[in-house]
Formats: sequence, structure tokens, C-alpha cells
Amino acid sequence: MSTAPAPKRENLLLNLVFNIAAPMLILSKLSTRLGSMPALLLALAFPLGYGAYDFWQRRSVNFISGLGFVSTLATGGLGLLRLEPFWFAVKEACVPALIGVAVFASQWSKRPLVRQFLLNEQVINLPRVNAALDEHGMQPAFEALLRASSVLLAGSFFLSAFLNFSLARYLITAAPDTPAFNAQYGRMLGWSWPVIVVPSMAVMMFALWRLVKGVERMTGLTLDEILHSPEEKKKAAGANDLQTNEDGTAAPAVPVERKDRS
Repeated sequence: MSTAPAPKRENLLLNLVFNIAAPMLILSKLSTRLGSMPALLLALAFPLGYGAYDFWQRRSVNFISGLGFVSTLATGGLGLLRLEPFWFAVKEACVPALIGVAVFASQWSKRPLVRQFLLNEQVINLPRVNAALDEHGMQPAFEALLRASSVLLAGSFFLSAFLNFSLARYLITAAPDTPAFNAQYGRMLGWSWPVIVVPSMAVMMFALWRLVKGVERMTGLTLDEILHSPEEKKKAAGANDLQTNEDGTAAPAVPVERKDRS
């Protein structure tokens, strides 16, 4: 009996490049050369195009693409409207703050975002972990651990929002859509890694470490047993290929043994 193949997992690096990095670099580096409106339209094409491609591949709406589109539109819109730098700082804080709210609120939904951020099934052997949790009767405790991890993960985004706002208020003093603003925005992108990304990633890694240690304690599994081994990844890839073959029309025929009638 054939089953539908599992949806493809998105590439996190491409997700961040197309939805966050590329649009921001276009707005900061090409607005002067191309003009504000052409640069905005080009920047919007990246999250919009990636979101459409990802939906076609996985049949699900890409949350990061939506935020990237809104963030890019807000950044370009601030430049076109020539609003005060304060509102640019507010915009910089809104995106991670909205992600934090979504992560925190999703723990009461059917698909908590903490599972997508921390419980990556390409890295963690979820069938083995769930089986061990059921065997030890620890599913309720694990759900409580996930809720605590959601709070920590949301906290990392709230910290990012605060640092984004503070850095923007400190560095951005020029009016949007000016050469001085573009230079200050480029400087802000450079400082965002040590000032924003590193502290936020530290909180996120602590949340992941706490989650893994909790799973080890509840299941009795070692870290090597919780994580996928390279051999298991190859087997999983082979199983997906076999499943796709079964759903197609090129499956090899199986000879049927017949009994002679006398």
C-alpha cells in the first residue's frame, strides 16, 4: 500500500537569504543606483518569489516569507514616505517581536512553532524519541518542557526586538531615502551580528540544550540515540526515493507464481 510522500523540508539558509538578507542588502546598497521604487520592487520580488516557490514545493505557506515581505515593504515604504528615523527603529523591532508573539501563542495550537525551530526532524530522531517517551509515560512532562522551551525561544526574539530598536535608534539619525541613511543602514547591518545575532542565538542555543537534556532525562536515550546518525539519514533518503517510485508508474513488476492445473 503506497502512501503520499512527506512534504519536503525547507532549506533554512536559503530561507533567510531570500527573505531577509537579500531584500535588506538591495534596499541599503541599490536604492541610490536604481531609485527608491525600483529597488523596493526588486527587494519585494525575493520573499514573494521564494514564498511562491516554497508553497509549490511543500504546499504550505512560508511564515518567514510573509514576514520578510512585510518587513521589506515597511522598510521601503518608510523611505518613500520619508518618515522620522524613530519609525524605522520601531519597524526594526516589530519583525522579531511578531515572531516572538507567534512562537509564544502557537504553543496552544496544533502546530507549535517551537517544534519547527528546535525539533528538526532532519537532525532529531523523532520516532525513536516519541516511542521512548510513550514507553516511560513521559509525554505530559515532555509537553510541559516544550511549553517552557517556547517561552525561552520567544524570549530570544523579544531580546532581538529590543536590541534592534536600540541599535537603530543609536545609529540611524538621517532621514530615509538619503545617501546618509543608506550608509547608516549599511553600518547597522554590519553591527547587527555582534550586537543582535550573537546574544539572540545564545538564548536560542540554551533553549535547545535545555530541551535535549530534558529529553535525555525523560527517555534514558543518549545524545547519539536522539540525533540521526549519517546511516539513518541515508536510509531515510532511500525510503523517500522508494516511496516516490511506488507512487509513480515505473514501479518494477513483481512476478506472480502460478500453479499448474491438472
